[in-house]
Amino acid sequence: MRPLLPATAALLSALCAPAWAQEAPRWSLAIHGGAGVIERDSLTPEQDAAYRAALNTALGAGSAVLARGGSAMDAVEAAIRVMEDDPLFNAGRGAVFTAEGRNELDAAVMDGSDLAAGAVAGLTTTRHPITAARAVKQRSPHVMLIGQGADSFAASQGVEQVDPAFFFTERRWRGLVETLTESGQPIPSRPTGAPSPEQTAPTASLGEPPLNERKFGTVGAVALDSQGRLAAGTSTGGMTAKRWGRVGDVPVIGAGTYASNADGCAVSATGSGEYFIRSTVARDICHRTAGGASVQAAADAEIAEAGSIGGDGGVIVMGADGVAAFAMNTSGMYRGSVASSRPPVVAIYADEAR
Repeated sequence: MRPLLPATAALLSALCAPAWAQEAPRWSLAIHGGAGVIERDSLTPEQDAAYRAALNTALGAGSAVLARGGSAMDAVEAAIRVMEDDPLFNAGRGAVFTAEGRNELDAAVMDGSDLAAGAVAGLTTTRHPITAARAVKQRSPHVMLIGQGADSFAASQGVEQVDPAFFFTERRWRGLVETLTESGQPIPSRPTGAPSPEQTAPTASLGEPPLNERKFGTVGAVALDSQGRLAAGTSTGGMTAKRWGRVGDVPVIGAGTYASNADGCAVSATGSGEYFIRSTVARDICHRTAGGASVQAAADAEIAEAGSIGGDGGVIVMGADGVAAFAMNTSGMYRGSVASSRPPVVAIYADEAR
C-alpha cells in the first residue's frame, strides 16, 4: 500500500476528528483550584476523585451561564462561587487560617471589555468574596476595598454575610497547627463557634491537603462569552499562618488577575503572591499576547520569568479566540476547561494533557 501524501493524511485526520474539535468556540471557560506540590502519591484515590468532581461542578455552573448567552463576568462569578463554597479549595469556606486563627479572604474581578475591575482583601464575614469584588467594580467608585470596610460595603450591597465560624474546616485548622508547630509559633485558641472535631469528621476524613497546596491554594476562572467579551476572576484565603494583614497577588489588578479585550487575553494566577506581584504576572501575559504571542507561549514565558526570581505557581489564560492555556512550574494545578465546541476536561498533575 502506498503511503499517504502529507496533505492527504492531514485532511483525513481532520475529517476523523470529533466535530467539536473542528469548530471555533462561541464561548469558552477555564478554571483553576490552586497550584503547588501536588503529586500522585500525595493524594488518595478518594481525594483525587473529589477534586475532579468539584472542578466539573464549577465548570458546569459557569458553562451553564455561557450556554444560555450570559456574560463572561457572570460565568466567572458563578464558577468561582461554587469553589468558594467547597471546602476542598483555599477560598471561601475552605480558606486557610492566619497565624491568629482567622480566615481573611481576598478576591478580584476584571472585565476585559472596558477594563473595569473590583477587588477586596481581608474579608472575614462575606460568604462570597468574588461577589463582593464584583460589587466594588459595579457599585462603587473604587477598585479595592479592604478589611472591615470591605465587609461593610458588601453587606450594604446585599452580599450575603455569615458568622466567621462558617469558614472553619478541620483540615485547614490542622494545617495551621502543623505549620505553627514546625515554626515554633504559639497555637491560637480554636475559633469561637467552630464545630468540634467530632462534628467535622466527614470533611476531615479527606485528610490533609498537600503542604504546598496550603501555601498556594487559590481559585480562579477566565471566560469568553458569545458577545466576544473576556473576563477574569480570582479568590483566595491566602497563605497558611500569614501575619500582619498580609495580602498576596490575587486582589492586585495586573498581578493575580487581569483581562483586556484589546490585548486579547484574560488571566487568573495562583502561586507565591509576593513574586507574582513583583513580576506583574497577569498584566505581562496580556502584554505578550498584545505583541502577537499565543496565549500558551505568553503563559509559559511569564511563569518562567516569575520562576527565575523564585516564584512558584501557575496561571490560566483565555484568548480572544476561545483558546485556553495553562502553565505552571509546580508539579500540579487543579484545573479544567470547557467550550461550546468541546466537552469539559479536568486535570490535576502537571504531566496531564493541557
